[in-house]
Amino acid sequence: MIKFMDLDFKKNELEPVISENTINFHYGKHHKAYVDKTNELIKGTELQDMSLEDIIEASFGKLELMVLYNNAGQVFNHNVYWNSVGIGEKFDEKMYKEINDTFGSLDDFRNKLVDEGVKLFGSGWVWCVRNEDGKLEIMTTKNGDTPLVLGKKAIFNIDVWEHAYYLDYQNLRKKYLEEFILNVLKI
Repeated sequence: MIKFMDLDFKKNELEPVISENTINFHYGKHHKAYVDKTNELIKGTELQDMSLEDIIEASFGKLELMVLYNNAGQVFNHNVYWNSVGIGEKFDEKMYKEINDTFGSLDDFRNKLVDEGVKLFGSGWVWCVRNEDGKLEIMTTKNGDTPLVLGKKAIFNIDVWEHAYYLDYQNLRKKYLEEFILNVLKI
């Protein structure tokens, strides 16, 4: 069975960037629903004792397991998202050097994250990943898709589904991205 993760911060600790009300809905309703649905779908199957990552890999590309894949992917994606929040925690100097070497500067990196999030049509995720060559890359995914099935390792992500920001920012996705990246993200 898949565990519903605990948050490493208090629900009001991200204010004013993300309100406690948004966290109550985003974490307490949406994220929890993905965990509950994943557990419902794996109960009594050969998948019930697998790790979340193995469930995602086992269900990827299988039409008959698409509902499971999307729900398990959303659990994984949300786990990464909540772990991307950096209250008092930032990257080390080695990571900053890698960001500067890859993207030009921390500001260029932040701007690219915002740009990718704004360009993403509909709902989805903006990721910083390590690709197959070990290099940093920014990418986007939709629905429950994860970089995991593409052989990439997630460093962090930003949720650009409306439930992540609409209560606080309405239709101002760019403002949400800018505020989240500057004030809440571990970078």
